[in-house]
Amino acid sequence: MRILMVGDVVGRPGRRGVQRYLPELCQQHRVDFVIANGENAAGGRGITPATAAELFSAGVDVITTGNHVWDQKESRDYLAQDVLVIRPLNYPQGVPGRGSLVHKGVRVVNLTGRVFLDPVDSPFQAIDRLLEENDAQSPIIIVDFHAEASSEKQALAWYLDGRVSAVLGTHTHVPTADGRVLPKGTAYVGDVGMVGPWNSIIGAKPEPVISHFLTQLPAHFDIADGPIVFNAVLIEIDPLSGGAISIERLDAVLEEKRVA
Repeated sequence: MRILMVGDVVGRPGRRGVQRYLPELCQQHRVDFVIANGENAAGGRGITPATAAELFSAGVDVITTGNHVWDQKESRDYLAQDVLVIRPLNYPQGVPGRGSLVHKGVRVVNLTGRVFLDPVDSPFQAIDRLLEENDAQSPIIIVDFHAEASSEKQALAWYLDGRVSAVLGTHTHVPTADGRVLPKGTAYVGDVGMVGPWNSIIGAKPEPVISHFLTQLPAHFDIADGPIVFNAVLIEIDPLSGGAISIERLDAVLEEKRVA
């Protein structure tokens, strides 16, 4: 089975990039299942029913999120419904939505890290509990680990090696070159990257970000425009064992005319 994981989709440019390029990519690489991180899909912060619908219409099967999942007021009621959008599993009990689901024979899990992020429940203990309850619903288990620190991402991947099909990092919007299959069969990459403006600072116009670093004064970060970078990884998985066979990066820069 060939599963495509699309990096953090940033604002309108990111959504347009997915709409324009994802169908072609899926056809070219014979993709069976698509996951996209959509926590920045709505104006760069959060997700709404409308922005999720755009991603689903382009061919995304399941949308994961992260620390910005509640930034849009519509998201709480939306995630409380039976939708194919999940929030981090290790959020405290009682929050809307779910942190894992099985769709088309694939279990997708969303976790968030605790290093340099909000102090949520342990992602290690949360995934342990889920795997104990999995009851072999699906041997294919994909984990989107939305985290800041490379060490925390690597630690979770090694901890889960042989127990899940893939641990795929998101959040930094910067693609990493450390994709590999670990010894017991779990595919790993530190960060998938993003789909968003190429001439930007992780999706935002550079000038306000630079000004903030220079002065430490508050600044409003607008989404940049121009060419779109499309970062994704393709994982090939044995559907019987759930073990990963390979992982490869699929990165492209789309010219402005393709996403106008």
